[in-house]
Amino acid sequence: MEKIIVNVSWCDKNYGAALSENVPGAVVVTAKTYNELIDEVRNTLNFHIEGMIADGDDVPQWLRDGDYEFEYHLDAAALLQMCSPYASIAAISRVSGINQHQLSHYANGIKKPRPEQRRRIVEGLHKIGRLLIALE
Repeated sequence: MEKIIVNVSWCDKNYGAALSENVPGAVVVTAKTYNELIDEVRNTLNFHIEGMIADGDDVPQWLRDGDYEFEYHLDAAALLQMCSPYASIAAISRVSGINQHQLSHYANGIKKPRPEQRRRIVEGLHKIGRLLIALE
């Protein structure tokens, strides 16, 4: 099974995604919500494949057969925006140790965190998730 990387960014109040280079042609998608983006990625890729076949383009067999899976890579802004209905910037700040003001800059795409900062954000979100799962 082939893996298609979906690089997701937060783009001025919308999610934007681009598919990895193993998919021929340029495939980009935008949506207002993360869940809409997930749906649009699949629909747009199917439309793209149909168009390539209709145009007589060379389409890899794995793509024709649907023998692929998506792997979503979210930048820090998209990650924080996607989690915002479930965890506030204040909560993420408390568990990650990153200043709220700095997190807000990351969430709005004003600044990009270094890899270590992004790791701390992800670990903080995992900690929140574990705490919520432990509730009975």
